[in-house]
Amino acid sequence: MSYFTLMSSSTYLEPIQEVTFAMIQMSCGPSLEANRQKAVTRIRIAAEQGAQVMILQELFASQYFCFTEDHVHFGLAESIPGPSTGIFSELAAELGIVIVASLFEKRAQGLYHNTAVVFDANGEMLGIYRKMHIPDDPGYYEKFYFTPGDLGYRVFLTRYGKIGVLICWDQWYPEAARLTALKGANVLVYPTAIGWDSSQDSETNEQQHQAWHIIQRSHAVANGIPVLSVNRVGIEGEIRFWGKSFACNAFGKVLCQASDSQEEIMIQAIDYSQSDHCRIHWPFLRDRRIDSYQSITKRFLDDES
Repeated sequence: MSYFTLMSSSTYLEPIQEVTFAMIQMSCGPSLEANRQKAVTRIRIAAEQGAQVMILQELFASQYFCFTEDHVHFGLAESIPGPSTGIFSELAAELGIVIVASLFEKRAQGLYHNTAVVFDANGEMLGIYRKMHIPDDPGYYEKFYFTPGDLGYRVFLTRYGKIGVLICWDQWYPEAARLTALKGANVLVYPTAIGWDSSQDSETNEQQHQAWHIIQRSHAVANGIPVLSVNRVGIEGEIRFWGKSFACNAFGKVLCQASDSQEEIMIQAIDYSQSDHCRIHWPFLRDRRIDSYQSITKRFLDDES
């Protein structure tokens, strides 16, 4: 399987097989400007270390605000284009890198989304992905703030391959991973904000973390493509965000994993060519019985035989 360096919308150069990603795991404070600057600083450090694609955590520009339903938090949202997109467009062009940044998007008055923006290495904003699955659980009252995405599942052709972007709660749904993979993604990336509730016992916390790890690695195995998940760290509200950002290859093998408490920049080379090898030897896509899956679009099958 070959991939090509994209220099413009219509110009390709030599084939590339390996791309270096940076997973930027941060804690966040109350200042939007300070959080943006922290992200910029870490992106520059990662670029100096050879990273070509930068992945930021979910809602990196602010502290996670969905612990409560409070109208004041809508003031954290920004338009697209807006302050963050201007910064990252210039930075991507300057450094020749791809950036995936997760934002609280104000689409219109009274209409808000949890949105990831993808910038190509020439600074062009290739497009956005709006989070499709919106949770509503204690500590994660996202339905109060975010309208579900209406753009479907998306893959972005960048200078460094076809990047499929999903966001946090999306990571629990095999349907989302499958549909993104079927659109030709070379890699799945998941900006994330998830952690331990301080009221839970340690065994429950660890079970939840292991489930989070396993489900994403299973997406890699089932689809034969690498998966990268970037989480935040620090204590906000009643949640201790568990960090542990990680990358796994197309076989689900963990290539690197961050700690549960430290800000880290993880640099990881991803071998795109492994997907072809994996899919040849484990031909799940070949053996799919697409003629038998019609019922998957139903909420529940009830008494259907």
